[in-house]
Amino acid sequence: MPDLAAVREGIPGWFRTPLVRTDNVDITLLNVLGVILVLLALWWLAHLVEQGVRRVAQRNSRLIRDDASAYVWARILRYLIWALGALLALSVLGVQMTSLWVVGGIIGFGIGFGLQNLFNNLISGIVLMLEKTLKIGDFVDLESGVRGHVLEIGMRYTRINTNDGVDVIVPNSEFTSSRVVNWTFDDRLRRMRIPFSVAYGTNKDTVKEAGIRAANAVDSTFDDDTHKTDVWLVNMGESGLDFVLAVWVGPHHVGRPANTQARYLWAIHDELERAGIAIPFPQRDVHLRWQDDEEREKKVLYGGD
Repeated sequence: MPDLAAVREGIPGWFRTPLVRTDNVDITLLNVLGVILVLLALWWLAHLVEQGVRRVAQRNSRLIRDDASAYVWARILRYLIWALGALLALSVLGVQMTSLWVVGGIIGFGIGFGLQNLFNNLISGIVLMLEKTLKIGDFVDLESGVRGHVLEIGMRYTRINTNDGVDVIVPNSEFTSSRVVNWTFDDRLRRMRIPFSVAYGTNKDTVKEAGIRAANAVDSTFDDDTHKTDVWLVNMGESGLDFVLAVWVGPHHVGRPANTQARYLWAIHDELERAGIAIPFPQRDVHLRWQDDEEREKKVLYGGD
């Protein structure tokens, strides 16, 4: 077994020359290289642990119930390893544990001068993973207008992929401080309301039958005893009767509302055409009336406009 003291003595002196000297710590190039090696090793270890937890979840569902739980535990273990790695790196630098009070004071000073948003996002990310109000694959609608699938929940941000294929980086604090609509939080089914109108004089039962046939023609429709497709008369408009097709959409189409609504509208139009049901057009009746009969006679006699 090699003598560590002899190995240390064999290292060139400039490796051991202090780059930064304080009352308690002398930081040398050797210490810096040691910290880099420690951080690389811990980064590799955290990656292996995360991958191992996900493999265990795939092979043994009794230990970890679902992919979301596996993701949460893998991330938490990664963060713990990083935290331990930070302490170990400080130890390699020669920082004593009593000196961590100084480090804590520096961190608190930094938080007060602009790092509060960073730490807010870090804590918010941990809260999201522990509460499981947000999971990978969920389809969310944020108050800021961002809508899409959750691809990643990181330490500082959450990555959302919109239906247009755009990745949006959202700070974690937005999920804990603003309104978030999670379309797939518990139930993977969602009822959509597709509006359409028909001309006055159309038989309402015929319209209902056409709407239900249109819903059955679309493969995303889910219909059972508790999720029934229906057609509602919701308004008597200026030009026609306004209806709504209330239909439950299956899990594979919940995250594509615009595309799904377009398909239902297409099917409704086809069924209305087959049934000979007219779609109303905006109409205005204009009535011209003379204000005074005497003024009317004057305009006729003297050619007034």
